[in-house]
Amino acid sequence: MKKTFLALTFIAASLPIVWAAEDGFVPLFNGKDTTGWHLRNPAGHNSWTVDKGILKNTVNKGDHGTDLVTDKKFQNFTVKYEFLVPDNSNSGFYLRGRHEIQILGDFASGKTSLGGNGALYNFKAADKFVSKPGDQWQTAEATIIGDKITVVLNGVKIHDNVECRK
Repeated sequence: MKKTFLALTFIAASLPIVWAAEDGFVPLFNGKDTTGWHLRNPAGHNSWTVDKGILKNTVNKGDHGTDLVTDKKFQNFTVKYEFLVPDNSNSGFYLRGRHEIQILGDFASGKTSLGGNGALYNFKAADKFVSKPGDQWQTAEATIIGDKITVVLNGVKIHDNVECRK
């Protein structure tokens, strides 16, 4: 099983990735540029920049960001990431390009939902509500082995070997 690490940050609906290495994990972002990454839709606009070691998907209100995809393909793996998502901001982290772990600034709601933070988007809500306010960093660790997904959000297991065959 491969282990990968990346940290995500959301600042004003942007998606930054901070480079860091951990034992057994391979960094996916070099902290300098988007080497190793490409746009899902190369014909679209590129909203990604690197600023002080942070990869940001800067989006104006009402606009939609662009998807960034690793050049390498991963089958069975664990990925760790960190993010800061402002209240009411919306994004996601895809496993294998098809299973989305929702990233949503939903702290004020106080409850889980199919589209809430940590949900397997539109498939299964998180087992527990553990979202943090928009000014606090959140951590996630997701493992996908075969068709089973486990997610730990902010130190709490919110999905345990959920079968995803979509």
